[in-house]
Amino acid sequence: MMHWINIIIQGVLTGGLYALMAVGLSLSFGIMRLVNIAHGDLTVLAAFLAVSLGLWLGAAPALILLLLVPLMAAVGYGLQRGLFNRVLGNDLLPPLLVTFGLSIVIQSGLLEIYSADARGLAAGNLVTDSLALGGGLHVGILPLLIMGMAILVFVLLQLLFARTRLGRAFRAAADDPQIVSLMGVDNRHVYALAMGLAMAVTAIGGFFFVLGASVAPSDGGARLIYAFEAVIIGGLGSLWGTLIGAIVLGVAQSVALQINPGWGILGGHLAFLLILMFRPYGLFPVVKNH
Repeated sequence: MMHWINIIIQGVLTGGLYALMAVGLSLSFGIMRLVNIAHGDLTVLAAFLAVSLGLWLGAAPALILLLLVPLMAAVGYGLQRGLFNRVLGNDLLPPLLVTFGLSIVIQSGLLEIYSADARGLAAGNLVTDSLALGGGLHVGILPLLIMGMAILVFVLLQLLFARTRLGRAFRAAADDPQIVSLMGVDNRHVYALAMGLAMAVTAIGGFFFVLGASVAPSDGGARLIYAFEAVIIGGLGSLWGTLIGAIVLGVAQSVALQINPGWGILGGHLAFLLILMFRPYGLFPVVKNH
């Protein structure tokens, strides 16, 4: 019994990392209805930037994260203002094509700069230290830190949307962008700020993805699939649904991995398909038709 409890705990903690990598995708769809095919590669880009900052500065991981977040926020703002805003509209195909092209450019650029070798960011004792819960249960300090950071990010985002002027602008632009533009609000700027925010939290996911592990330029596709599955399981446009979806995905992978060592990733995909069979719009959908 305790063995399976431990497996479920590990799956929940894995879901924390998936949530950090998926929330940016949830924000871009929820606010702008932008399906960002390049999201996984942008996560990998953030991870490689973290590695480079560590090599150039020799700084502690906490300082690397503090530098990485505003850097990726600026990247997101620039991409939205200079590229994505030009293709947003009622037709979903142009954004899909543009973000697909961006995905190829990012991956090719990373291969050119870093080669195909996997890179990592040293985490010291964080990788090996664990906390005893009693009854033979132990959880790693790093997974706990990641889950704590995920919860903090979601709480702060909820407060931002509920209690700040910028959050109200995000919600208004998501609900009815045409009416908002008639009231004198520059949707292009609001969308760029939203993408900057999405990339800021994506930077946190990329940072923890590479912390104590390794990342390769070709990893973007897998990160995109996990992010999409977490967002869709939770429900398109649902912030907290993304966290729940990520946890469901993590637990499914953990349980499947225990049943058969080769079934880990497959277990997550099967859970995704089963949930869509009974809940085609996810567990907590927030989809608006304009």
